[in-house]
Amino acid sequence: MKFSLTLILFSLVIFSSCSSIPDKNNSKLKLQLNIQTSNKNKEKIIESLLKDDVIFSINFNDENSYLMEDDVLNSNLKYFCNSFIQDQRNILENNIFNTKKSKNKKVLVIYSDSFKNIYFDLAKKYPEQEYLFVNNSNYESEIKKILNVDSSLDKYLYISSMYQENEILHSPRIRNDISSIYFLTDYELGKTIVPIFRNYSLDINFYSSTEIFHEANDIKKLVDFESTYVPFNDKLIENIINKKTPLIKDEIERILINDFLVIEKIHQNNLFRKNIFPESGNLKIQRSGCINRNLSLWKVSTSN
Repeated sequence: MKFSLTLILFSLVIFSSCSSIPDKNNSKLKLQLNIQTSNKNKEKIIESLLKDDVIFSINFNDENSYLMEDDVLNSNLKYFCNSFIQDQRNILENNIFNTKKSKNKKVLVIYSDSFKNIYFDLAKKYPEQEYLFVNNSNYESEIKKILNVDSSLDKYLYISSMYQENEILHSPRIRNDISSIYFLTDYELGKTIVPIFRNYSLDINFYSSTEIFHEANDIKKLVDFESTYVPFNDKLIENIINKKTPLIKDEIERILINDFLVIEKIHQNNLFRKNIFPESGNLKIQRSGCINRNLSLWKVSTSN
């Protein structure tokens, strides 16, 4: 399949300026595209169009056409108000910081090096919250320190030394002023530190964007993020479960590109009465105005 797609893409790049929509079957939907993008995205576009029952014409050579950036996850795709990642962050920020139930408790933000810009933005808006930088070399000691685990362990060792003849069971008591933890890390670090936090803090809500498992190659590996809240919807989950791409990130990119193509088809064929919803969001496609995805918070669970 990969080889045939490459051949099709190559042909379209060369002959796209001469392409036109055939009129053999007027009952079929028609789609004409003028777009600039990377070869990676071109392949995803062609693959999606070939699976759809639509007569299409596409031109990749027009320098004045719509530019789809290579990183579709972080770019504002045509018709959408924000990027997919920004829509997630908006929902997370509102649920974590703006609807916090107790003013006496804090949000703990765990961030790694590649998320420093997000950390700076949050720290400026919410300076009263707690922030912890972690990397592959310091995460274990820093986690114990931020949760006061070492202090609890020291007390246990002291008491044990006084009662050496009796075995004393001990479960570390962590600080109780944290209401939720917001993870800003990639998959490699996230799959390691989230289970550690869960071992110490069973009653704290965990949150993250999908970025924490983008590099996972199997939906079953989300077990590392059990009980973490992620902005998602049912269609996205179903597509990822049935994915055929190497990484979850690749499947989400394919879904986002397919959403763009579906909306183009609706606009060009006047299908607004169909009440079609994009796979990456919960709001229906309308004639005017940009689309906010309005994602729900999905709780990662091995039971479902």
